[in-house]
This record gives sequence, C-alpha cells and structure tokens, in this order.
Amino acid sequence: MTKDYSMENNKTEDETFNQALSTNSPHIELPLTPAITPYYAGFWMRFWAYLLDCAVIFGINGMFIKPVFRMLDISLSKVGVFSAYAIISGLVFYLYFILMTKLLDQTLGKMVFGLKVISLKKSQLSWGTVVFREGIGRYISVTLKFLYAIAAFTPKKQALHDMFADTAVIHERT
Repeated sequence: MTKDYSMENNKTEDETFNQALSTNSPHIELPLTPAITPYYAGFWMRFWAYLLDCAVIFGINGMFIKPVFRMLDISLSKVGVFSAYAIISGLVFYLYFILMTKLLDQTLGKMVFGLKVISLKKSQLSWGTVVFREGIGRYISVTLKFLYAIAAFTPKKQALHDMFADTAVIHERT
C-alpha cells in the first residue's frame, strides 16, 4: 500500500521528503508525477523543417562563401564534388546541423515548426551523439534520400540516422 506523504498533516514538500528519508523502511515511497509522453514529429513536418534549413544554408553560402571566393578570385564555375566551393559548402551544411543541434537541440527550421531533437537514452544530447546523428546520419540520408522516408513508417517517427543515434524529433510543448 502506498502512503501519500504529500497530504499528511499539511506538511511542505521538504518536510515530507525529510520524513520519508528518516523512516526505517528500505523503500521510500513518494508521490508519482505523471509521465509526459512525447509527441513525435512526423515525416512531413520534418521535411518542411529540413527544406527551410536548406534555404538557410543556401543563404549562408550565398552571403558569406561566394563573396569570399569572388574576392579571392577563386573560380565558382568549376563544378564537381571535390571543387573548393563544394567542399566549403558541404562543411557549412554539416557544421550548421551539428552546431545548431548540439547547442539548441534544434535548427532554425525545427524552431519555426516547433520541433526539437531529443536523446532516447540520456537527458541531454552529447557531442558524440550529435556528430554521429548529424554528420554520419545526414551523409547517409543525403546520399540515399529514400531512406529518410523511413520516418513515416516507424512508431517513433525515426529516420535511419535517428535509429543509429538513439534520438527522435518531437514537437515542443509550449
């Protein structure tokens, strides 16, 4: 039988907690708080957030990277996977996702749509988890785009990179 310490003799929470600690019982029974079930973000919400993030990255490249290339007289016409512009643009892409996700748990696109990345195992996203999710996971998702659609069919709406990193994207509670 569970004893409700919070209602006993109209005591404060601190007094109740201290009383629970001082009992000789090896088990401390405190009132339970209801668990908050996350509302996982579906494929389409994540898709629109990702498109907005791509527009932001395109803007960053256009406002900062291209002018530097022009100022240094580096050709932008050489198109290829290993061109200087492609490498710098790719670096901006990955740094944007890694830094925004680690520092804020969300990118600008996710902020606009009220989404947030959470760890399913820890209370906070670690650097290793974020680099793995956003670095390696994004590379796989960008290379094999159809794998991103997996998020539409999993119970927690996880894409492949979420499954590998034990993360999920949820709607923020306001």
